[in-house]
Amino acid sequence: MGALFIGSSIYRGSSYGRLHPLSIPRVPTVIALSRALGWLPEARYRVSPRAKPSALVDWHTPDYVAALQAAEAAQSVSEEMRQRHGLGTLSNPVFAEMYRRPATAVGGGLLAAELVARGGVVHNPGGGTHHGMPDRASGFCYLNEPVLTIRRLLAMGLSRVAYVDIDAHHGDGVEHGFAGSETVRVISVHEAGRWPFTGALEDRAGGAAWNLPVPRGFNDTEFRAVLDEAVLPAVAAFRPEAIFLQCGADAVAEDPLSRLALSNRSHLAALDALRPLSPRLIVSGGGGYNPWSCGRLWTAIWGRLSGVDLPDRLPEAAQAVLRDLSWARGTRPSEPLLTTLIDAPREGAIRDEVRSAIAVWRARLLAERIV
Repeated sequence: MGALFIGSSIYRGSSYGRLHPLSIPRVPTVIALSRALGWLPEARYRVSPRAKPSALVDWHTPDYVAALQAAEAAQSVSEEMRQRHGLGTLSNPVFAEMYRRPATAVGGGLLAAELVARGGVVHNPGGGTHHGMPDRASGFCYLNEPVLTIRRLLAMGLSRVAYVDIDAHHGDGVEHGFAGSETVRVISVHEAGRWPFTGALEDRAGGAAWNLPVPRGFNDTEFRAVLDEAVLPAVAAFRPEAIFLQCGADAVAEDPLSRLALSNRSHLAALDALRPLSPRLIVSGGGGYNPWSCGRLWTAIWGRLSGVDLPDRLPEAAQAVLRDLSWARGTRPSEPLLTTLIDAPREGAIRDEVRSAIAVWRARLLAERIV
């Protein structure tokens, strides 16, 4: 059937609050842009179901799932609930769809797992919520969609899943979820010294984790070196039956919550290189807090997955989608963010700290006798 796209109307108009970083429309922008470009026919689109509590407690605790439901119903939390479960905080506020929206993202991930059971590719841009913990919300993530999706893949009989995370922030919840696992390899390339301040190079989580923290100003040239010399060998050596690519858009230069300097070409390069390494591929969203750079990146990902040619310049209907966006936290973007889909390359020198991190990974691979 070709690549499939999972979306939902719940993302339209749903917001964490006017001044929260997730006040911006993301999935609706991707859907609107993809349709304006003629890339999202109904045959490729699937409506995300809402995961039931019985599915969520496959990893999250029953008390936490009940508390999240209760907070949405009451639109308030007690101090005890705030302290115990991280709900009603600045990062994870009370809002109208605070249970239904993340449960829908998880439902999309579980559906993606089912859709790739016999092989295939699925894009679930509402997923990628990689900070959620079993008993609490964290980092804008109320539920951990990647953990639950990968657990569904394993329950379906797969024996090796590679999780590759190129979000600017370390996926601490996913690492926690698969610490010590021999069936899931958790790979994360993220900005060093940024919240949640985890994911050090030496952090192995019982052997399951492969962390590569990178310095501020991380550029496309450095990304390609990390991808070619570290990430791809680590994935290929694991021989995954499925790959989950968490494609956070906050690693691009325009994002306000990181200090990396990538173009969206780096995300496309990761997608192109990983796709041949497994018969099953799930690509999720993740971070991304600039409405224009995020919408363009995830739309470009969908275009690549669906096999279309990405245009040098957007047609007027697609430009109109981007021009209609607004951002309470930022200024209007430069003209290329309104008229193009693909960024100009952002090349640079490969710094010593990047080369050193790659060398550590190469030594580990050699120690495993796999390169």
